[in-house]
Amino acid sequence: MVEATAPGCTRMTVYHCDPWSLSLPESWDPGQVRGAHRRLLAERPQPAVPTVAGAALRYVPVLTPPRQVWAAHARAHDEALRTALRGRPLDAAVVHAHVGLRGGWVALRNARPDARVFVTEHASFLDRVLEQPEARAMYDEVLHRCTGFFAVGEPVRRLLYETFPHHEGRVGLIPNPVSFDHHRPAPVTQLRRWLFVGNLIPRKGVDWLLEAFALCRAEDPELTLTLVGEGSMERRLTALSAELGLTEAVTFAGPVPPGEALRMMREHDLLVHPSRLETFGMTVVEAVAAGLPVLVTRSGGPQETLAGIEEAAGELIDVEENAESIADGYRRLRARFPHGLDLPRARRVLAERYGVEAVGRAHHGHWFGGADRTDEADGADGPDSRPRAPHHPHHPSPDELEKEA
Repeated sequence: MVEATAPGCTRMTVYHCDPWSLSLPESWDPGQVRGAHRRLLAERPQPAVPTVAGAALRYVPVLTPPRQVWAAHARAHDEALRTALRGRPLDAAVVHAHVGLRGGWVALRNARPDARVFVTEHASFLDRVLEQPEARAMYDEVLHRCTGFFAVGEPVRRLLYETFPHHEGRVGLIPNPVSFDHHRPAPVTQLRRWLFVGNLIPRKGVDWLLEAFALCRAEDPELTLTLVGEGSMERRLTALSAELGLTEAVTFAGPVPPGEALRMMREHDLLVHPSRLETFGMTVVEAVAAGLPVLVTRSGGPQETLAGIEEAAGELIDVEENAESIADGYRRLRARFPHGLDLPRARRVLAERYGVEAVGRAHHGHWFGGADRTDEADGADGPDSRPRAPHHPHHPSPDELEKEA
């Protein structure tokens, strides 16, 4: 996101509010710990350091309750950021926040009175946030007060409209940006090296993936599977792998940095992503960007991101609570590979939809365009492509703006 939008801003500062779970030994006083944390934030604030695309990064650790009480998490983020700012508002005419409460609600409380505040929601656990009454009321406030609100995909927008029907028409669509700069050294010639990238949790369907892999490997003993990520199912999956006789064929790579995950995509043959629910499906788009075919469930976001290029990019399957549907999808994909796919075309289409330049233009059209629009926006093309804002007192030109996220 920073890579996509920073080049269109005179200055950009990113405030990374990082939640630290406040889980303490019984002998420790939580009040004293919070007090010490506040003093450190106020007296020794983290200096801004350079990050991508010329932006500056300020790191703000946030002590959060160990339980997922989302209103309490938002208040903790607000307190930490306010302390790090020493009570002063964010000195920016445009503020963009990620997710509704820990980003948007906090941004509205710390922005200047004249600032334009925009919010992007992409959390796949948004339904759990909105189940909590206090969090839902705070979210309603965000939707009411922000200048513009964007969902990364239709599943997120649909959930918001179902929860807040009085905000119908308030939420726009701007997808997550994906880099298409890296190419694999050679095209995929077989579908034997499977890859999964994501959390090892029930919602991602990883147990069904492992059983489906066992079914397919019984037909082709050269198949391998690499699982990238961590989560609550890791021990169970390790035991299931041994039980199925897959220990030598399955690699648990653990969590890896984003750059390493992209490198692994360029070194495997097939991304298998059997999630039960995705708001966008970032991993699926990244895989196609890396020249990797995909076998993915129709879990919300993926059928939206791959619309019109489903067969060119790979194979979409229904969400089913069994391994056979995944195995059958793989067999269909294998039967028409490689001539039934067109990965170069799929890559070009997705770059036009989700590349950093396209997403950056969309955001700038809202931030600097002067209109509170909810539809996708495009800026001008060419070497001087910075969108121009109307020159009147409430919407200064981009050269006068500093954007803080």
